[in-house]
Amino acid sequence: MQQTLFKRTRIATSLSLALSATVLNPVYAEEQNEEIEVIAVKGIRGSLIKSMDLKRSSDGIVDAINAEDIGKFPDSNLAESLQRITGVSIDRQNGEGSRVSVRGFGADQNLVMLNGRQMPVTTGSRSFDFANIASEAISAVEVQKTSQAKNSTGGIGATIDVLTHRPLSSPGLKATFGAKAVDDTSTDKGSVTPELSGLYSNTFADDKFGISLSASYQKRESGNQQAQVGTGWRSYPGIVDQDWSGNNAEWGGVPKDDNQINRAGEDDIYSVPQTTIYRFEEQQRERINGQLVLQYQPTDSIRATLDYTMMQNDIDTQHQDVSAWFNFVPTQESTWSDGPVSSPLVYSETYPDGGADLSMAAGMSGTRDQSGSLGFNIEWDVTDRLALELDYHDSYAERTPNSPHGSAANLSTAAFIRTSAATDFTGEIPVLAVGGGNAVRPEDMRVTGSVFGNSENRSEIDQLQINGVFDLEDAGSIDFGLALTNVNNHSKSVNVQRNDWGGVGQAGDLDPAWFPADTIHDKLDGSKGDFSDYQGSASTDPLNTIFFWDFEAVRARAAELYTSGEVGDCGNAFCPSTDYGRDTDRFTQEESVSAYAQYNYEGEIGDMPFDVHVGVRYEQTDVESTSIVSGYDTATWIAETEVALSSTVSDNRVYQTQKGDYDYFLPNVNFNMEVVDDFYVRAAFSQTIGRPDYTSIQGGTTVGTLANRGGGSGTSGNPSLLPLESTNYDLSTEWYYDDASYVSVGYFRKDVKNFIDSGKVNSNIYNIADPTNGAYAQAAVNAGIVGDQEQRQWIYDNYASSDPDHVFLDDNGNIQIVGQAGDPDLNFILDQPSNSSDSSVIDGWEFAVQHFFGESGFGIQANYTLVNAGDSYDNANLGRPASDSRPADAEQNVLTNISDTANAILIYENYGFQARLAYNWRDEFLNSTGQGTGANPQYTEAYSQVDFNVSYDIAAVEGLTVFFEGLNITDEKTRVHGRSTTEVLNYTQTGARYSLGARYTF
Repeated sequence: MQQTLFKRTRIATSLSLALSATVLNPVYAEEQNEEIEVIAVKGIRGSLIKSMDLKRSSDGIVDAINAEDIGKFPDSNLAESLQRITGVSIDRQNGEGSRVSVRGFGADQNLVMLNGRQMPVTTGSRSFDFANIASEAISAVEVQKTSQAKNSTGGIGATIDVLTHRPLSSPGLKATFGAKAVDDTSTDKGSVTPELSGLYSNTFADDKFGISLSASYQKRESGNQQAQVGTGWRSYPGIVDQDWSGNNAEWGGVPKDDNQINRAGEDDIYSVPQTTIYRFEEQQRERINGQLVLQYQPTDSIRATLDYTMMQNDIDTQHQDVSAWFNFVPTQESTWSDGPVSSPLVYSETYPDGGADLSMAAGMSGTRDQSGSLGFNIEWDVTDRLALELDYHDSYAERTPNSPHGSAANLSTAAFIRTSAATDFTGEIPVLAVGGGNAVRPEDMRVTGSVFGNSENRSEIDQLQINGVFDLEDAGSIDFGLALTNVNNHSKSVNVQRNDWGGVGQAGDLDPAWFPADTIHDKLDGSKGDFSDYQGSASTDPLNTIFFWDFEAVRARAAELYTSGEVGDCGNAFCPSTDYGRDTDRFTQEESVSAYAQYNYEGEIGDMPFDVHVGVRYEQTDVESTSIVSGYDTATWIAETEVALSSTVSDNRVYQTQKGDYDYFLPNVNFNMEVVDDFYVRAAFSQTIGRPDYTSIQGGTTVGTLANRGGGSGTSGNPSLLPLESTNYDLSTEWYYDDASYVSVGYFRKDVKNFIDSGKVNSNIYNIADPTNGAYAQAAVNAGIVGDQEQRQWIYDNYASSDPDHVFLDDNGNIQIVGQAGDPDLNFILDQPSNSSDSSVIDGWEFAVQHFFGESGFGIQANYTLVNAGDSYDNANLGRPASDSRPADAEQNVLTNISDTANAILIYENYGFQARLAYNWRDEFLNSTGQGTGANPQYTEAYSQVDFNVSYDIAAVEGLTVFFEGLNITDEKTRVHGRSTTEVLNYTQTGARYSLGARYTF
């Protein structure tokens, strides 16, 4: 590390960034009479100085992360780096950072750009998945928390710009190559996987021509272990609207009898679980990234850049699970917590006649995410006072199936030996006990239902941006520009689904050797000794048996024996189809035109230099969505709780075209003042919009082909949705008291309206007769028959001979009851987005400090963000309409994904050593207001993670560095719950990940 002292000025303190960063455009400044500092600081401290100087010299409130050296970003995953920034938190997928939230706004409300360009995505959201891009080619990431007119629209929380290497910004020969071995402890495979990366950059012809080529290859073997409550919880009022045989009239409700210990009172609410599942997953990921950049600067006033970026991410997943679905029979014996939100401490059911299913499913899926972006940029200093820039890119992203079994395949088997089921919810992990479960034999297993699904998504963006700056000399400058953005999204899917959940074939159809037994408890690691502390009946031990069965062998055998109904491309029902036209096909086009003008002025008030930026941006957007979806006209009660949908016509496609449009004028003001040397005050005002996610603006209504006695489910898009509108206020103070140290305190407020609610809407779409609530079912109730299985048998015994068209046995001997005229319509609960008339205020405080202890090599970074989103979710509110016994619940419009966050990083850098130990924490937050079959909340519990990396420069070989990294070294787990902490929805453990590698730079 070398440093030359100088006489400090406001301009000079920011020049270190311009002189050392490899991603910024050339900086042309007037000659200064003062002596100028030139800093050649590399490593952690150099990276933090560049980031700090960008923050200090910015026009608004900005945070940034810079590469420590060429090809060396602080973390292998960009999201993991971003979470170190004040106000930024991340979502993880399979233990790896995926999407980011800023100041409490979820990923869809933060605009992520690559080199200033809006990038396509395939997930249906607007959020770029950081797991798709390697960090080795990244030079910096800027997080712009306040808006300017020249910034692209869409980031209410922040605009995040990912910047890649540009050769002319770092002249000369630069190259680096890195390799590392990764050991992921989350997997049972025990394999070490490779990661390789390289970057070459050089300039020629007196630095008029430059080329940069970067590439990376990463392979990862990982896994996770989960405990789940299947399709969620069903919530009910404690009061019973209508008694029949002592039961709540609603399917899933529990009776008022002596079997219910401490049952919820009439003024309370309670919830029941749909199922309990243990799931074990393995995943293989192979990621390839590459970028080629060509630059040409024939004169000092013209620079042209041509670049191509490609990303490919292949993910293959295999899973095995075991589950017991609750049938909500009247012989439930359960213990409940106190109200007003009552939850089962132990929920149980018994089946006197036995024969309920213990399900064991397996699945395989394979997808490929691939994207490419071809961009051209030319900068032209037309005169000393006028500069113009043209930027165009044509980009695409697509997700396609990458497995012979489709993008998602699930095949279920079951043993029909269950005599009871109970789950203890008092611990961190739900503990499932199944009567007869630990005595299950491979010979008991039969094939049940299956789904082989294919889905494809493609997004294309054409974007033209023209920007200019006109210098008014002593009167300031004007930024102006125009942008045309065309986004095309095409999604299509098709399922080959068998609804034989009652089982097909006979015992002995499947080779017992395909079903090797294994255990459950040793694979899940709760903090309370959950399995040994089981609080349920002493007569039934917790389930500890699972068959990790051979998916390929069972699938092939089933294809020989049980082909029926719809078939896939292979000619049977046990493979996917590519005939997308028979199911769901949606196309959405979004065209936007924007224009902006911004006035910039620098001056002094007394001895205090200031700059002010005042602008307005105009946005006009048109949306058109065309959809083809499947319609249905028949419902068949096929098993205890399952209802299958079908169509009696060969062409059941439904066509629809919908449109929407909106336009906005968005003003902004940014004011920055250096009150005293190195102490800054910033104030900002702006109005911004956050567009709806792409899934919400798709047209058409889709419903699942499998419903239950409580009804069906589906989704319905809305192309007429308007974006969120936010009025933003920011105030920040920053003190840069040393060359690598600062402290800052900031306050922000966002007045947001036009929220997009993904509410649950009851619909009788298609007017399908519901046999589970029809005349035959009511006759069974009137006869005192209340259990699902018993009702079905009673209906068959009494009506099969007189009405064989509606009551009969299928080829496998399972009772089938078809809806008929006069039966009530099957109810569907649709997720349908709409704009809310409510508004909310989100405000908060950001605190940050960065300090290096002289020349000791030790330093710290720490930050804390406190966010207040107004009203919290009322867990005692069911979101129900009025009934005979209770008034309607108040409408709830609360924000999701809002939480406090904190980060603390210890740093050491000296004598060739670099070390970083990072602690990241995110408080509990509401992640959704819908799960199960209603307006039921989901909370992600507080989570913390500890990561480290250590490197050493080998003195004997200049440019060679060895390093060791660890992620989640304390093996933290994630947990999601519903209305109370006992209503667990998902418990996931992944494990630590370690990397050992070397990097050579020259």
